[in-house]
Amino acid sequence: MRCYDVQTINLGAKVCNFCHPAYAQRQATARKQRMCKPRTYTQEVKQEVHKLLIQEQWSPQQISGYFKRIGKVTVSHETIYADIRWDKICGGTLWKYCRHKLKYRKKTLNKTLPILNRISIDQRPPEVDGKRFGDWEMDTIVVPNNKGAIVTLIEKSRNYLLMEKLPYGKNAKELAKIVINLLLPYKSHIRTITTDNGCEFAAHIEISKKLDTQIFFAHPYSSWEKGAIENMNKLIRPATKLLSLTEQNMFMAKLLFINYKHATHTNM
Repeated sequence: MRCYDVQTINLGAKVCNFCHPAYAQRQATARKQRMCKPRTYTQEVKQEVHKLLIQEQWSPQQISGYFKRIGKVTVSHETIYADIRWDKICGGTLWKYCRHKLKYRKKTLNKTLPILNRISIDQRPPEVDGKRFGDWEMDTIVVPNNKGAIVTLIEKSRNYLLMEKLPYGKNAKELAKIVINLLLPYKSHIRTITTDNGCEFAAHIEISKKLDTQIFFAHPYSSWEKGAIENMNKLIRPATKLLSLTEQNMFMAKLLFINYKHATHTNM
């Protein structure tokens, strides 16, 4: 729609005001007054809410339900909480009459590091078939009830097991340090490492640089792409399940795997 200057257009005795800012503002104000609903949380209602909150020790949910039941006004408990929070900011004491003192459960911030520069398992050499020496798989085991975590590594062709307790849990940087310490003596015998997309492996670049190798990531929800480590973890979990992660239990887990490996090679 083309807009013309008000001073240049006259329609009979009327001036075209459709494009004038003042006219548009008046129209918007009138429309707002027509559409706006009267506020239910008036000063009178607010005083009664404060009275019930202080004298009767009612919660905002109870006050909201009471008003609804007697058909007085409709005031949500969120509105009452907002009033209490504003009163607290202004130095009031209404928050002291809340049963939880406005101590809401804080949301846990996601501090996990994103896994950048991942190399997909699709790019892994076809020679990684479990026959040649030097191809490793890596994973973690979390003991139930948050009693600890373990990092596990296995050399696919020999079923050679390395495992270590993670004192800082699934912290990516701390896990990287432990993995480097475990594999550093075998640096010349490490060709590839395959793992999953757990956030604990976010520091994979540091591991790759220190060990001079490549780390490949399996597809999401495709644990069979690293079957050797998955089968090994099944043998370790019974030794740590519902138990504290002590050195004795770590030894029991290693012993279970050694017995399994011996039985497997004996039957071959």
